[in-house]
Amino acid sequence: MAHTYSSTLFHVVFSTKERRAAIKEPAKLWAYAAGIARNLQYEALAIGGTENHLHILLRLPAHVPVAEAAQKLKSNSSRWLHEENSWFGWQEGYGAFSVSPSNIDVVRRYIQNQPEHHRRRSFEEEFLALLAKSGVTFNKADVFE
Repeated sequence: MAHTYSSTLFHVVFSTKERRAAIKEPAKLWAYAAGIARNLQYEALAIGGTENHLHILLRLPAHVPVAEAAQKLKSNSSRWLHEENSWFGWQEGYGAFSVSPSNIDVVRRYIQNQPEHHRRRSFEEEFLALLAKSGVTFNKADVFE
């Protein structure tokens, strides 16, 4: 085969340090993060979150590991947020969950409805549920160190 073909879709989630409400204008950050993704040749299918975390549905090129994508998105957005106001920083880790192409619309709606979703559930509850639903092995006491 002369070319490489892949479909690598990830729902990536990361929060502010200590999950503080440090994102003053979430909509501006989502737009900036979309630009970062575009510049890196990632396809951002949905971006959302609240004042303390970000969700992004990404289609990545075959040669880009999700760890690299998360690191670049966090570092570039952190630099911009620091320039925009007093920025506390992102939590060290992240969550990355594979997404089937048949579930793109479901995940997109989930990401776009974050403010509504968080009227009923905290970020911590949401993230633990994502880990469990995805079959990730974790120790609850270690997740939010």
